[in-house]
Amino acid sequence: MSLPAQKILIASDHAGFSLKKFLSAELAKLGFKLIDLGCNSAEKSVDYPDFAHKLGIKLKNEFGILICGSGIGISIAANRHKNVRAALCHNVKVAKLARLHNDANVLCLGARAIKEKSALAITKAFLSSQFEGGRHERRVAKINP
Repeated sequence: MSLPAQKILIASDHAGFSLKKFLSAELAKLGFKLIDLGCNSAEKSVDYPDFAHKLGIKLKNEFGILICGSGIGISIAANRHKNVRAALCHNVKVAKLARLHNDANVLCLGARAIKEKSALAITKAFLSSQFEGGRHERRVAKINP
């Protein structure tokens, strides 16, 4: 699987910190430039919306990765931003479909729901898939009328 090297914004709350560090290291090995927006430790409880909003404000033409305990809260918060199409993905098939059909630009993961190996496979699938366009363009355009 060939992944195009690019810049990726990444952030997590305390529950997602360890998975964020793992994915950051693995993606760096593949040539990606990771911009870590926090949090910086698993020791202190922090609020996932703070990190979703930080990423949502900074996101322009790159991809983002957000991680919290379930992935649900951080995806809800991220999708409040007009420029974000965040998708919570628990498997490779859904990650591919999020890109192919929804042109998702932010991958959300639940650190308490998946293992590191699965998270890496999901992330690679997300980053290596491209939006199909066609009939999906009309639908994606309706997300932010």
